[in-house]
Amino acid sequence: MCSKGVLAAVGNTPLIRLERLEPAGGAEVWLKLEAGNPTGSYKDRMAVSVLGRAMERGELAPGNRVVEYTGGSTGTALAFVSAALGVTFTAVFSDAFSASKRLAMEAFGAEVLVEESDGTITPELIQRMKARAYALAEEPGSFYADQFGSADVRAGYEPMGHEIAADLGQVDVLVAAVGTGAALMGTADGLAARGIDPRLIALEPAQSPLLTTGKGGPHRVEGIGVGFAPPFLDRGRLAEVRAIDQDRAFEMCRTLARQAGVFCGGSTGLNVVAAIELSRELGRGRKVVTLGCDSGAKYLGGHIYG
Repeated sequence: MCSKGVLAAVGNTPLIRLERLEPAGGAEVWLKLEAGNPTGSYKDRMAVSVLGRAMERGELAPGNRVVEYTGGSTGTALAFVSAALGVTFTAVFSDAFSASKRLAMEAFGAEVLVEESDGTITPELIQRMKARAYALAEEPGSFYADQFGSADVRAGYEPMGHEIAADLGQVDVLVAAVGTGAALMGTADGLAARGIDPRLIALEPAQSPLLTTGKGGPHRVEGIGVGFAPPFLDRGRLAEVRAIDQDRAFEMCRTLARQAGVFCGGSTGLNVVAAIELSRELGRGRKVVTLGCDSGAKYLGGHIYG
């Protein structure tokens, strides 16, 4: 698969312990710091997997156009990998997401088409973005990345599980917020391949509790809570699903930056809130692992750090 040039910089990110934030007598809390990837997000893993494998199969060739609808981190990753592979990328985006993500996609040469919103992420907005992307993907010379359907998406996160297993060995709980569900399940697949079978806990914003109550809603945590069932989420393997208030997540982002030197986005804040709760519940001698999805640099000037 893709292993030459800049794409070789994807993966092998640090796994750090958030010791200063652990509750007294609680389990260890570990964070896979995915901001170390080239675009500052674990989505780089997915983009290399999807586009690299498509090129190997002959489904994508230099000069073709990749199409996807995206809140920005997936789009930035696809724009980055597209540039490295010699293809173009068109993103269907929205002004509900961070403006810095639009700028990042454009910096990699992407065409960014914007769906207008009321400033919140809603199921209706996601459906409009999806329909527009589907229509574009039907045009000649276009390849639909299919972040919500391609098996290559989930497979792209398996190395994250291998890396965690190599660094830590024992993992009692793996907990993460879900958009497609691919990062949580792909990481679990990688851990399972190394003989590690932790409890799996999925998270969503309390403002859009589709998985816990059956009803989505508007929220401001980018990259998760997309308003429909995460296609890669295997509910049969989950121990539970928890809904976490978005304001607690945003406050945790600020706490992580000021007290732990970890600069992250809202989904990471959500993950750490839940991981600390689980640390308290599990107690000493156990290990909770969660995912640091992306860099806080993507959210400067917005509501988290504004």
